[in-house]
Amino acid sequence: MAEINIVPLVDVVLVLLIIFMVTAPLLQGGLDLKLPKASSTGIDTHEGVVLDVMVDGTMRVANKPVTMDDLESALAEAGADQRPVMVRADTRVPYGTVARVLGRVRHAGVTDVGLITEPEEAVVGRRR
Repeated sequence: MAEINIVPLVDVVLVLLIIFMVTAPLLQGGLDLKLPKASSTGIDTHEGVVLDVMVDGTMRVANKPVTMDDLESALAEAGADQRPVMVRADTRVPYGTVARVLGRVRHAGVTDVGLITEPEEAVVGRRR
């Protein structure tokens, strides 16, 4: 008697269905940004344009002070449309300010944006 046992097949299909149902909502939404991975080696900031956002609201593009109104022209001068832009914002800068800066960067035509962070080990080591 040669019959095909489909019970293991049904089990595998149900497990795959559950996996897809759990992971599908996680793949949607979010910001269209390339976030750098925090690693002990760091990233090479020489290959792109570094945009610093200070606590007092001042900004620097490639170590040159700029205002929010002049940000797009400063990025164009630095060649940010052909190179990645890496935003280095202080932890105490309000989220709304960083969001406005990112909006201006995207409006300037920059498609490759990253956020510079500290490695996780350094942050854990400073906690009390």
